[in-house]
Amino acid sequence: MYNKKSARDALEGRKMVDSKKTKIEVGGKTIEIETGKYALTANASVTVRCGDTMLFVHATVSKEPRVGIDFFPLLIDYEERMSAIGRIPGGYNRSEGRSSEKAILVSRLIDRPIRPLFPKGYRNDIQIVAQLFSYDQEHQPDTLAMLGASYALMLSGAPFEGPIGAVRVSKLDGKLIANPTHYQADKSALDIVVSGTADSVIMVEAGCKFVTEEDIMEAVEFAQIEIKKQCEAQIKFAKECGVVKQEFVDPYDTTELAEIIKKTAYDLVHDAYHNFDREYRQNKLDEAKKLVKAKIEALPEDHTINKMMVETGIDFVSEEFKSLEKKVMRAMIVKEGVRADGRKPNEVRPIWCEVGVIPRAHGSAVFTRGQTQALSVATLAGPGMKQELDGVDPETEKRYMHKYLFPGFSVGEVKPMRGPGRREVGHGNLAERANIPALPTAEEFGYVIRVTSDILESNGSTSMASTCGSSMALMNAGVPVKCMIGGVAMGLIKEGDTDVILTDIQGIEDFLGDMDFKVTGNDEAITALQMDMKAKGISNETLKKALAQAKDGRLHILSKMREAIKEPSKTMSPFAPRIFTMQIANEDIGSVIGPGGKQIRAIVDASGAEIDIQDSGIVTITSNDQEGADIAMNMIKDITFKPQEGMILKGKVVRIIPIGAFVELGGGKDGMVHISQVCNERIDTIEPHLNVGDEVIVKVIRIDDKGRVNLTIRGVTEQEKAKFLTAC
Repeated sequence: MYNKKSARDALEGRKMVDSKKTKIEVGGKTIEIETGKYALTANASVTVRCGDTMLFVHATVSKEPRVGIDFFPLLIDYEERMSAIGRIPGGYNRSEGRSSEKAILVSRLIDRPIRPLFPKGYRNDIQIVAQLFSYDQEHQPDTLAMLGASYALMLSGAPFEGPIGAVRVSKLDGKLIANPTHYQADKSALDIVVSGTADSVIMVEAGCKFVTEEDIMEAVEFAQIEIKKQCEAQIKFAKECGVVKQEFVDPYDTTELAEIIKKTAYDLVHDAYHNFDREYRQNKLDEAKKLVKAKIEALPEDHTINKMMVETGIDFVSEEFKSLEKKVMRAMIVKEGVRADGRKPNEVRPIWCEVGVIPRAHGSAVFTRGQTQALSVATLAGPGMKQELDGVDPETEKRYMHKYLFPGFSVGEVKPMRGPGRREVGHGNLAERANIPALPTAEEFGYVIRVTSDILESNGSTSMASTCGSSMALMNAGVPVKCMIGGVAMGLIKEGDTDVILTDIQGIEDFLGDMDFKVTGNDEAITALQMDMKAKGISNETLKKALAQAKDGRLHILSKMREAIKEPSKTMSPFAPRIFTMQIANEDIGSVIGPGGKQIRAIVDASGAEIDIQDSGIVTITSNDQEGADIAMNMIKDITFKPQEGMILKGKVVRIIPIGAFVELGGGKDGMVHISQVCNERIDTIEPHLNVGDEVIVKVIRIDDKGRVNLTIRGVTEQEKAKFLTAC
């Protein structure tokens, strides 16, 4: 029976909020964290606030592991609400649609330091949802979301081997700043996000304007001080909240299976990895897998191994076979100093490049390194084609865009062609940031630039191939870049106290290794950096060595790129549009645009050119041919024409009255030639000397207070007339 009193008591109890708060100071700014007040059904939920930037971060953990998967199902969603900055979203539906590129990048930023910190074999679904509900456009939300995600996981009771901290670092006037504002980060040559545990770095993400390896290390060491404080504060807060962390022990013992696979396949796997031909290695591994499969199939149905796989739906055989491959490959590198393709740890795969590959493209290049190949194509357009950003950040437009495309055929797979996923967005953004510092300013080069990098073949480090290909495509297009930009991906094999750093990692070294560390730049300095760890962190000493080794690799790659192109092309493609600029007075902008844009549409229709007018009065005309540009410029000149005293002009007689003739001067403006200014001698009537439709050369002799223009024909000397006709 329904009990009103019990229901009322339950509701009253629900109203009682047992919230807990804490504060952390990062870079002189106070971050407030609160839990126990909102979203109480989630395993843990926190609000994170710094200034008027405020996020809700929620962690949900499934009670049971997901059946039939061989990976850790972690899902990160970062959501921006346009209401956070007091705006209604653009677009037809006026609602937040697909995640913005920035939101996708922040989701990846949260994921990368958290994913390595869960125990092997843990397969419970975990979702982190970070929602930005208030944004003062000063305190940046990405590092706050990362911190909030760690707090939520610490409070959820999940077997999270954190906590992690996260801090952005910039440098102004020689001083490092923790969690800078947008303005400070934009003004700084260094913008780096560092995340890690109390004693090691797990992730680094940086966009730089040509900084040195020493600058990077200084920023990382500075960030670690702040990260340690964040981690200690989280441990303390979790204890205050009485959190009991789940102890996870992998319920499935695969020791016997691993031993069977080792006895059956070790010699074949060892042989496969000691032959440096990729096809031979794959064939040997396939042979080894067949033997292992036959061995397992020969086991009784009620054998522990078979029962375990049926019960879970997990292919433990593939997992343990991959584990054997990992041990063989890593031992080969650590003990023998030889990699799977025969290279030494610091060697780069063979490289060849070419430019001008696509006939009608404005610029194109192919960068090939080993079995990784990228085709980059540059397209130039006028200012009107810049990308409008409908997001919460202060940045509202982009004039340089890079898109990265990774089709299935690049790895020999049949896969439907879809839009870019999170990985593609991240790789494209890295190559974009890498090349931005080398680009000319809008004043130096008024074009909007878009580069697409299609991966034609992939065996590791495609984002760095895209970086290199993009730089060469820009140069081939005639973009006056400051310098060539190259990039290299570094890896790490960590066995006990031994760290072996690998230059230019291939796919298998990325998959079975401990680090993916990408560094881009020119000969002297770094423009972008991205580091992800599969191990639970990296020491500063190892990071320093990796940066130094990456520079050697980058210099080698740049030298190979210069064999294809050394400097930007002096001439642009005949198929690229040409940009012309002219200045008009601010008060004439409305006249050129016309009511409802009618006038500027007429100019575009007549000329075929693209017209862009800035508030400063600078008019940019983008046209594929000179004729169209001339039409547009002449029409704008006509509209904005203002006669001045002493000016000599050609005009058409449009009306005659007894005392003179009206001459059309252009732009809807005319002036009158008084009868006394027609001929040197005195005349009584106009008609014998001037007729409607006659073209005459006139001089402006006076503009009265009402703006009326007085002209003369007889006052134009023969020398002035000759000079005017020559100029025309």
